[in-house]
Amino acid sequence: MKIDLETIKRLRELTGVGITDAKQALVDTDGDFDKALEAMRKKGMTKADKRGEREARSGVIGSYVHDSRIGVLVEVNCETDFVARNEKFTELVKDISMHIAASAPEFISQENVPKEVVSSLKKEFEEKVAKDGKPAKMIPQIVEGMLAKALAERCLLDQPFIKNQEVSVGDYIKNNIAILGENIVVKRFNRMALGEVL
Repeated sequence: MKIDLETIKRLRELTGVGITDAKQALVDTDGDFDKALEAMRKKGMTKADKRGEREARSGVIGSYVHDSRIGVLVEVNCETDFVARNEKFTELVKDISMHIAASAPEFISQENVPKEVVSSLKKEFEEKVAKDGKPAKMIPQIVEGMLAKALAERCLLDQPFIKNQEVSVGDYIKNNIAILGENIVVKRFNRMALGEVL
C-alpha cells in the first residue's frame, strides 16, 4: 500500500516522532491514520514517562486573568531555554493557567497533599460509611474509593482537562512531553479570586 508524504508529515507533527517511525506506524495499520496516531501516542507516552526522570530547570512563569476577577500565576519547568521559548510550550503554560482559573485545584499532585489532609478526609469518610450502615468488611474498600475520588478532584494533574475532558491535565502534559521531547513539570501555582477570604 502506498502512503503519501503528506499523511506521514501530519502524523509526525501530531506525535513528534521521526518520519521513519511515522511511516512505519501507517504501514503497520494499513494506512489507517487514526490507528497509527493511537499507536504513536502510546509510544510517545512511554518515552514521556522515561523523560519524566530528567531534571527540568528552565521554563516560564505563566499568568492568566479571567474577567479581572480570577488571576493565576504558574511556574512550569522544562529542560532547556530552547523549549521554554517554543510556541507549543507557551500554549501549554497558558492552557494550564486557564485550567487552574476554571477548576481551582488545591494541590499539584497527590504526592503534594499533606498527610493531615489525607487523614482528616479518611476519618470523615469512615464515619460517613459507618453511619450509612455498610458491612464492616467493605468499609476500607469503600473509603479508599471515596478518598481516591476526593483527592483526584483537588489535584491539578488528576483533574479532567478543561479543553478535553477525555484526558487528565497530567496526560495532556505527557502528550506535550512526547511532542517537545523534554521533561515538563508544574512546579507551583497560585490562584486568586476577587473577594476570596483567605
